Amino acid sequence: MTWIYILIFFFTASRGMTPVNRKAVFNLGSDARLICSNRTQTKAIFVIWDIELKHKTCKISFSNEGQNINTCNDGKSIQNSTDQSFLHIPNFSASDVGAYKCESAYTGGNENYKIAVGVTAPPAVSAWLERRDKKIVAVCRAERGNPAANISWSVIGNHSVTQQNDPDGFVTVKSELEVPEYIDPENLTCIVQHQFWEREKTFIPKFRGLQILCFLPIFGIIFILVAGFSIYALKKVILLRQCQQTDTSSKSPPQTEDVEEVEPYASYVQRVNSIYN
Repeated sequence: MTWIYILIFFFTASRGMTPVNRKAVFNLGSDARLICSNRTQTKAIFVIWDIELKHKTCKISFSNEGQNINTCNDGKSIQNSTDQSFLHIPNFSASDVGAYKCESAYTGGNENYKIAVGVTAPPAVSAWLERRDKKIVAVCRAERGNPAANISWSVIGNHSVTQQNDPDGFVTVKSELEVPEYIDPENLTCIVQHQFWEREKTFIPKFRGLQILCFLPIFGIIFILVAGFSIYALKKVILLRQCQQTDTSSKSPPQTEDVEEVEPYASYVQRVNSIYN
């Protein structure tokens, strides 16, 4: 009976209704919840979600007779909370961005919505210093944020901003500042603002590879010490072996008694013993 009403609804009232446009934005990685109608679950006859994403379209439906459909197969589902149904989207990502059309029928009427769903993602920020034509240039990069981040500097100077839009909707912003000669780069900061954060964040640019260059002398000293100790130990081993060989050759072999000198005495003792016997 419910599906007969659904068919009548599709081909009559719902086709003449203009959907109400709404917008919804969710943080990257959060569990999203979309509500089609404020009507209680007990009054709902059916709810249908037509979802248009960038790489696919799918449908999720619910009816009070238990005839449910879900062709999305990506974790999305219709759930109930306090007698109200909603579309649950777990671990919201860029692939969930799209148009969500909701049609619902309840006792006494129906509703039709089209919700443009977007994502808010924080950028990955990096800042560094470069030398260009005897000048110092500070670079601040906010990568793959949505929406685009806002970059500013703690000092006023000649700067430029470039923006790159990625195919998946994320935006990379890069700002370059020519550091004035009267400014100490150690006191320079990059200020980044984004909708995902509650407050702005500051970053101090540093010369890339500078820390490694600072440790090169230490590495050189350690290498020299290790090499010197290895050579010293090798010489000690060689000298010890030579000393052992010298001691071995200097020792004379043990002397053995002359058998011919011992035999006469033995025969004499034997003769004396025979006389006494």
